[in-house]
Formats: sequence, C-alpha cells, structure tokens
Amino acid sequence: MEITKETVLKVAGLAKLNLAEEEAQRLAHEMGKIVGFAGKLAEMDLEGVQPTTHAVKLENVFRADEMQPSYPREEILANGPERDEACFVVPKVVE
Repeated sequence: MEITKETVLKVAGLAKLNLAEEEAQRLAHEMGKIVGFAGKLAEMDLEGVQPTTHAVKLENVFRADEMQPSYPREEILANGPERDEACFVVPKVVE
C-alpha cells in the first residue's frame, strides 16, 4: 500500500490537524517506510508458530486480598492540622 501526500492530508483533516505541504510530503514518505516495514511480516515463515496475545507470558502479580492490621485511627488523624471526630477537616472546593 502506497501512502500518498493526499492520503496524509485526508487523515490530517479527519484528525483536525493543519499540515503544510512539505510536512505532508515528509510524513507520506515516513509513513510509507513504516507500512513497508510492517509488510515484511507477511514474508515471515510462521508455520507451526502458535498465535499469542502477548510476547511474554504474564501471570497475575497481585497479592492475595487478605485483611491486615492497619495504623490506629488516632495516630493517622494526629498528622492533620484539623479534625472533626474521625475525619480530616479540609476547605470546601466544590460549590
């Protein structure tokens, strides 16, 4: 597939981008090289290669969801400048 200056300008228009003529010409050349490189993938021998969804096998790395002791509430509230019973008092920011 050849990427032309007109194709670049059409896509730029859809993306609401303003490109100068020389920018469109340069991008057409660069994008053509990218598409050409991606086309080389069709030349590869993939016989017997299993399709994958990721190049590296990933596993869930989350820890188990177990209850653990936390800091005492009084110790946490002592770090704030002002409190109201069991909450920090902060300035109102939303009307």
